[in-house]
Amino acid sequence: MKEKLLRDCNLHTIVRLPNGVFNPYTSIRTNVLFFTKGEPTEAVWYYEHPYPEGYKSYSKTKPMRVEEFAPEKAWWHNREETEQAWRVPVADIIANGYNLDIKNPNTPEDTHEDPLVLLGQYQAAAAAAEEARNALKASLMAALERDNG
Repeated sequence: MKEKLLRDCNLHTIVRLPNGVFNPYTSIRTNVLFFTKGEPTEAVWYYEHPYPEGYKSYSKTKPMRVEEFAPEKAWWHNREETEQAWRVPVADIIANGYNLDIKNPNTPEDTHEDPLVLLGQYQAAAAAAEEARNALKASLMAALERDNG
């Protein structure tokens, strides 16, 4: 029943707006759904709207502006997967329990190394920096001795 409903609803695109678009009423992300009359849902396109340069969130003093949708407009009629856009087959949505809140697969995941591995990397970097400092110091001392000698 749910599968038929999803296929028949003609959902074709979801534009994911970032946090703060509707501040102060809610700070959560918002998905805008677009439907196409007469076309069954075979796959859903997602487009994740990025913040403008220098923004970490929207607010009353820094609201979303219509000009920011230029990339979405350019992508709309010539769709292809990019860092902001991806396509999800309806079978994947069904397998996901009909949850439409699907993360962007093109976003690099945060990796968390083992603390001992990170400590080893830090110690190696610190040793390399100390070696470079010592080499610079020796070079400067040699130059000063030449000038004074």
